[in-house]
Amino acid sequence: MLSAILFDLDGTLANTDPVHFQVWQELFVKYGIECDRNFYQEHVSGNTNEQLIANILPELSPAETSELALYKEAEYRARAKTLQATPGLERIIKLLDQVKLKRAIVTNAPKENAYHMLEALNLVETFPIVVLAADAPPGKPNPEPYLLGLAKVATEAKDAIAFEDSPTGIQAAVAAGIYTIAIASTHDPETLTSFGANMVIPDFNSPDLWQLLEQKLEISLPT
Repeated sequence: MLSAILFDLDGTLANTDPVHFQVWQELFVKYGIECDRNFYQEHVSGNTNEQLIANILPELSPAETSELALYKEAEYRARAKTLQATPGLERIIKLLDQVKLKRAIVTNAPKENAYHMLEALNLVETFPIVVLAADAPPGKPNPEPYLLGLAKVATEAKDAIAFEDSPTGIQAAVAAGIYTIAIASTHDPETLTSFGANMVIPDFNSPDLWQLLEQKLEISLPT
């Protein structure tokens, strides 16, 4: 029976990708790299800063990589002062409270970004458990972040659901043995399915999602 839900942050609780995309696009052009939407989705989306910078700019030293990552995230936070929650998020948070489901955030985002986003969405108290890539290296797509998330909510994989939006996140959750639902905010449904998502939905208002929750909770939910 369902007892816990684990949530990714960027692209899942809110569509922050347009801001991230703009900042990376501006940064990469300084290195002579054109970051179009396809490049972004293939090489950037869902990866940690360390992973993607090492892959795209291998000539940078560790110190330069760290400096670039810090600058990028500062730019992101400056531009993402307010965020629009994914439709239906308030509804599913209400469900979490009503049926006493355990919950945690599992993200590749740096700590400052994660809490900036939770504060912008007024969700700091809603999600007291936050698992960062730094807590379970090397981060997604490795399953370690989700395995740590399961441990922190004291739940087995079979009794949990994970919400993700990126291929790397889906790979991590699936590898951890969790039923994974993809939010098609940043990638097309076919891509998300190909990486192992058990279900793909446009947002948290999806009727398919609520039918599944009824089945897993073994209760009737109001429409």
